[in-house]
Amino acid sequence: MKYVLVTGGVVSGLGKGVTASSLGVVLKACGLRVTSIKIDPYLNTDAGTMSPFEHGEVFVLDDGGEVDLDLGNYERFLDVTLTRDNNITTGKIYQSVLEKERRGDYLGKTVQVVPHITDAIKNWIESVSVIPVDGKEGPADVCVIELGGTVGDIESMPFIEALRQLSFSVGQDNFCLIHVSLIPVLGVVGEQKTKPTQHSVRELRALGLTPHLLACRSAQPLLETTKEKLSQFCHVPVGNILNIHDVPNIWHIPLLLRNQNAHNSILKHLNLSKATPPDLQEWTKRAENFDSLTNSVIIAMVGKYVGLPDSYLSVVKQLDSIHMALLHACIACSLKPSVNWIAATDLEDDSALLTPEAHATAWKTLRNAACVLVPGGFGDRGVKGMILAAKYARENNVPYLGICLGMQISVIEFARSVLGMERANSEEFDTQTADRVVIFMPEGSTTHMGSTMRLGSRRTLFQTPDCINAKLYHNSEYVDERHRHRYEVNPNMVDVLEEAGLKFVGRDESGKRMEILELPSHPFYVGVQFHPEFKSRPGRPSAPFLGLILAAIGQLEAYLSQHQNGS
Repeated sequence: MKYVLVTGGVVSGLGKGVTASSLGVVLKACGLRVTSIKIDPYLNTDAGTMSPFEHGEVFVLDDGGEVDLDLGNYERFLDVTLTRDNNITTGKIYQSVLEKERRGDYLGKTVQVVPHITDAIKNWIESVSVIPVDGKEGPADVCVIELGGTVGDIESMPFIEALRQLSFSVGQDNFCLIHVSLIPVLGVVGEQKTKPTQHSVRELRALGLTPHLLACRSAQPLLETTKEKLSQFCHVPVGNILNIHDVPNIWHIPLLLRNQNAHNSILKHLNLSKATPPDLQEWTKRAENFDSLTNSVIIAMVGKYVGLPDSYLSVVKQLDSIHMALLHACIACSLKPSVNWIAATDLEDDSALLTPEAHATAWKTLRNAACVLVPGGFGDRGVKGMILAAKYARENNVPYLGICLGMQISVIEFARSVLGMERANSEEFDTQTADRVVIFMPEGSTTHMGSTMRLGSRRTLFQTPDCINAKLYHNSEYVDERHRHRYEVNPNMVDVLEEAGLKFVGRDESGKRMEILELPSHPFYVGVQFHPEFKSRPGRPSAPFLGLILAAIGQLEAYLSQHQNGS
C-alpha cells in the first residue's frame, strides 16, 4: 500500500479536505485505485453529537457512520463508498485501547500513549486502507490520509508520532507527505510572506516528519521568487511546491494540481510506474461548463441559521451536502444555484413585532424564490417559521422539498391547515399534544444520544410506479438512501392524511414507516424522511433535488415524459 499524507499548518480551515480529495481525483485519473482516511484528533467517538454550528455538517455513510464532512468530499470527488472506520478519532482509538486493557490483552503491562496508542493508530490505518471502497475486489493502490487540525496542536501529537513510525516502517517509497500551508499577503505592498510556512515546516520536521511536497494556499498565484524562497528554507524542490490559489469553483482544484504536475511528483516519489497520464476530460468539461453558466434559479432555504455569523460560508459548512446536491442538480439543468438563506424565526409572527425589518425581508425573499427547501434539523427553534414556509409553498403551488425534519414539517402543516387539527405537532416539540402526527421511534433511546438514531442506508419501497419520485429515480420498485432521524410520521395518522389528499408514496420494507410523501394536486410538493443529499454526485444529481429544480423552472413534466421508469 502506498500512503499519501496531507497535513496542515499555520491556520485551520485552509481546505485540506478539498486538497486531499483533489489529489485523489488526479491519482485516480492516472488509472490508480484510491481510498481515503480522515483523522480527527478530537475526543468524540464520532461527529454525531457535535453541533453543526461549531464543527460543520455531520455526514452519514451507508453503514450508519456519523462522520466529518470531509468524508462527503471524498465520496463525491472519488465516487467511492466509505465506512465509519475510514474516519479515525482520538475517542475511537482510546476506546479500543481501553477495551483491550479491560480484557487483559496487554498481559499486565503499563498501557501508555507510546507504544499502545500509537500502535493502535498504525494498525487501524493499515487495516482500513486495504478495504475496497470502489466496488472492486482487492485493496486500492493509494490511500490518501488527511490529518485534521494544525501541526503543533497538542491533541494531534499521538497521531503525528504514529504517522512518523508508519513512514519509517513502510519505507520512503511507500509514504509521501504533502503539507498544506498559507502564504499570506500583508500590507499595501502586497508581498507574499513565506515565514509562517517556514515555521510550520520547521515544527513538522522537529516532530520527525519531512514534507515531500508543499501545497500553498493563497489568494493569487505564487510568484517564482516566493517558490524559490520556500524551496530554500523548507528543503522542498521548487517543482514540488504546488500553488492552490483561489478559483471560481472547487472543480478547478484537480485541474490546478494536474497542471502543476503534482501527480508526477507523487508518482515518482512512490515509484508508481504503472500509472498513466491523467485523464481529466470530464472534470475539465464540468469546471468549464459551470464557469460559462449565466442563468440562475432562486432557491429559498428555510432553516435554523440564527446565532451564526452573517457569513455565507458558515451556513454552507453546516449544510455542505445540501449545497452540493443543489449545485449538482442545477448544473444538470444548465443553471447556477442562487441560494437565499432564510432564518425560519424571521418568518414567525413574533418576529413582525420584535424585528419587523428582518420579518419583512424574510417574507420578501421567500416570495421571490422559485422553489422552497426545508432541510433537516433538531429542536423546536424556528419550527413555526418552517410551517409557515411549507404552507406558503403548498397554497401557492411553489415547488417544495422537505428533507427529514422538512418532511415532518409538511405533515404537521397539512394536518393543521387541511384537517383542522390546530394542535397537530411532533412529540419532539410538544410531548403533551393530543394530535401526535410525528412520534418518537419505538426503537430509539431516550437516555443516550450518540449512534442511537435510525442511521445509514435503508430501502424505501415505492407504493405506486406512477409517483413523481419513482420516475425521477428511474426505478418503479425501490430506492436505497441514507437516514439520520429519531422521529417519524405516526403510522396511526397515515390513513386520515391520505384520505385528505397527502399521499405516502414511499414506505420502508415493513410498510409502517413513511419515507416519501407527495401531494398529487401540487406541481411538486415532496417530503423525504431520508437525506438524499448524501449520495448526490457530480454528473449524477440526487433525484429529489433534480425534481425540485426542474419544477422550479417549469420543465418537470417534460423531463418525466422523456424519462420513463427504468430508462
